[in-house]
Amino acid sequence: MRVLTIIPTYNELESLPVTLGRLRAAVPHSDVLVVDDNSPDGTGKLADDFAAKDNQVHVLHRKGKEGLGAAYIAGFKWGLAAGYDVLVEMDADGSHKPEQLPLLLEAVEGGADLAMGSRWVPDGSVVNWPLYRQAISRIGSTYARIMLGVKMKDVTGGYRAFRRSTLEALNLDEVESVGYGFQVDLAWRVAKLGLRIEERPITFVERELGASKMSGNIVVEAMINVTKWGLAARWAKLTRKSPAVAK
Repeated sequence: MRVLTIIPTYNELESLPVTLGRLRAAVPHSDVLVVDDNSPDGTGKLADDFAAKDNQVHVLHRKGKEGLGAAYIAGFKWGLAAGYDVLVEMDADGSHKPEQLPLLLEAVEGGADLAMGSRWVPDGSVVNWPLYRQAISRIGSTYARIMLGVKMKDVTGGYRAFRRSTLEALNLDEVESVGYGFQVDLAWRVAKLGLRIEERPITFVERELGASKMSGNIVVEAMINVTKWGLAARWAKLTRKSPAVAK
């Protein structure tokens, strides 16, 4: 299968070379698409330099910082148009270990429509995360799982491999989530289609280079969206079951 690993970037000048080097060594058959949001630190130029030396590295330049979700949607559309069979989400900062990508690819090759790297299944783990960060992630995933009625243990995780047909079954133009709620949104959409989702244990490593893009506003936005989606789904289900309410 033709594999494309999509790496969104914004000011990742320090971390991107390390991540690209590890990815190309760990999974040499995977092509790479760096989606840069016009990073002021020169990340886009650095990615162009890599692409000039390696014909398996490609760069998609965007006008500005428009959010993680928008970057991935642009990358998905680019990859689908180019005919790739599997499209992977991977962070630029090294938190997703390229050496564990084969676990996700094996799941897709085995029939999964979406393979998710999970921190919260047996043998999954996090490194260099304080307890409050672990608590936020665990509580967020549990809340989303309950509100949306999904089974995944790590709904907010962003290390994923999508089968081409999975993305084609989604209407990507309808996905409006731009922050980290995008990950929950997409997983929920795949689940609602009844497609096969598998989680594989990963070791999530806190970045050592560059600055984190995570903020309290991003967490709040994701929680608000999950609540809104969950309540809307419950109301729709209620109105379908009760003709009196529908009237």
